[in-house]
Amino acid sequence: MKVCVVGAGAIGGLMGGRLAASGQNVTLIARGPHLAAMQRAGLTLRMADGSVERIREVKATDDMRSVGVQDVVIIGLKAHQIEPVVGEINSLVGPDTVVVTTQNGLPWWYFQKHGGEFDGQVVRTVDPHGALAAGIDPERILGCIAYPAAEISAPGEIRHIEGMRFPVGELNGEVTERAQRVAQAFIDAGFKAPVLKDIRSEIWLKAWGNLTFNPISALTHATLEDICQFPPTRQLAVNVMTEAQTIAHKLGITFRVPLEKRIAGAERVGAHKTSMLQDLEAGKALEIDALVGAVAELGELTGTPTPHIDTLLATSKLLSHLVEERGLHV
Repeated sequence: MKVCVVGAGAIGGLMGGRLAASGQNVTLIARGPHLAAMQRAGLTLRMADGSVERIREVKATDDMRSVGVQDVVIIGLKAHQIEPVVGEINSLVGPDTVVVTTQNGLPWWYFQKHGGEFDGQVVRTVDPHGALAAGIDPERILGCIAYPAAEISAPGEIRHIEGMRFPVGELNGEVTERAQRVAQAFIDAGFKAPVLKDIRSEIWLKAWGNLTFNPISALTHATLEDICQFPPTRQLAVNVMTEAQTIAHKLGITFRVPLEKRIAGAERVGAHKTSMLQDLEAGKALEIDALVGAVAELGELTGTPTPHIDTLLATSKLLSHLVEERGLHV
């Protein structure tokens, strides 16, 4: 298959590198020193089991329009990075292309093909102008949750920390041939990729942790282990996750993992910096809207009080403002 990964950072690079190593025809979209290093020497993956993979047969570019129509387009960008390049993404999409979304938090397409009370409603926090809902055909979308933890350890090099799970699912819950085809490609690349009949419940399960641990981590510079082992922040996590669970239940979502088990799972990851803390330390924009703001929006939509979520949203937004507008050094 022809596969293009738009945003070949830590997770996108991990996916694209393994897919290329398994024999898929992969093009990585990146920029800056990371792109230059991949163009010069390929992509190096340092896996959690100690193995090192050097993938030289992967193509890398910053010019999406030069790539052509693909069989699969994996959007590895953060939610707030997608709108400016919707037109370029569509240059990769033909009538049979599958667009795989891997964003953290609640996606812009959450209510597309939903069938419930809010069917078709735009999640304005992540799609304020409706550009994503209008610009990316929901018929092309296959949802995916990225569970692995990874980081760019050097330009052209990705360090895999833990996890290999990338479940996928159609927006309407059907188990289709294309979903099975994409899942099999992921499996052939060494990932765990079950096809789910309820992709939104799995998205909530991942978002449950991102909503909670990412902003706390950015605000305190603490690792997952730190947050979970310090009683006051562990209780804060419980309070935030309880509010989110109430919202999700009102939307018909069932969590397959109890709250305390979800926190214990985060604790087991150990001294890992969340993606938001990594972005903060790198001086990048923080992924607050999709992770925190969208949940607060759905709380308002369902009439659910969210005082703890609102507090995290306000304080993390202030932190982002101080970094971006005033050059606060962290």
